[in-house]
Amino acid sequence: MNTVVRKAVFPVAGMGTRFLPATKANPKEMLPIVDKPLIQYAAEEAVEAGIKELIFVTGRTKRSIEDHFDKAYELEAELEKNNKHEMLALVQNILPRDVACIYIRQAEPLGLGHAVLCAKPAIGNEPFAVLLADDLIDGNGNGCLKQMVEVHSHYNCGVVAVEPVPKDETHRYGIVEVKPIDDKIGKVFSIVEKPAPAVAPSNLGVVGRYILPAEILNILENTQRGAGGEIQLTDAIATLLERQQVLAYEFTGTRYDCGSKLGYLEATIDFALKHPELDEDFARYLRQRVERL
Repeated sequence: MNTVVRKAVFPVAGMGTRFLPATKANPKEMLPIVDKPLIQYAAEEAVEAGIKELIFVTGRTKRSIEDHFDKAYELEAELEKNNKHEMLALVQNILPRDVACIYIRQAEPLGLGHAVLCAKPAIGNEPFAVLLADDLIDGNGNGCLKQMVEVHSHYNCGVVAVEPVPKDETHRYGIVEVKPIDDKIGKVFSIVEKPAPAVAPSNLGVVGRYILPAEILNILENTQRGAGGEIQLTDAIATLLERQQVLAYEFTGTRYDCGSKLGYLEATIDFALKHPELDEDFARYLRQRVERL
């Protein structure tokens, strides 16, 4: 297997129903954490890990994602005319110039596995990453995907990011059964999509980061609809386990479930407290606000 991971898939065609009405006309991936949308945080994590091709699997209401990563001639001209050079640099440097964006439409919402399968023409026969922008992961200078790429390079096999989840929340995750083989690394023996707590094989939940071999795409083509009537990536990984090794990696960092309102607010507060323009003033406000509770 080629151990170099150059491509990343971003499934961004979901409806974002948990954030209605905000997501009625605006993609959930474009919701901002302070001053950057969720999808930009995910893209920056991929670029940090050495990814050169960003493959966005979109839907018909997701045009603003394409516009965000495109050149904005009118805006740039206005900023330059008004000598707003710092803002101009922010707009022009959202992505490095050597990183390409590819957009593929998912015609109907048939699940994460189907979204990944839609990217097959752009992936070819290479290992690739999958990032779910809903899961914002703060690696404190060492991004989750970068950590996973190092594991993939060493072991030359698929890697899924996992973290311990509350036992009563296993029904919200793909859950893995593993045998530890190294620090924070385990060989996956089974993976189950959203099991009830009574039958979950462990409390290690798969979160929104994967590195997968191209073979998973052929498996997805023959994967039947599973939980929720959708084509589940988890089911395809379960089949992949019969053919080759997949590792579970407990990443270093903090994950925010920005698909939920509470997780989104937690991320907003924590990132605001680290923002160079806001940190002191926002911390002062929070202290004052807490005193009034």
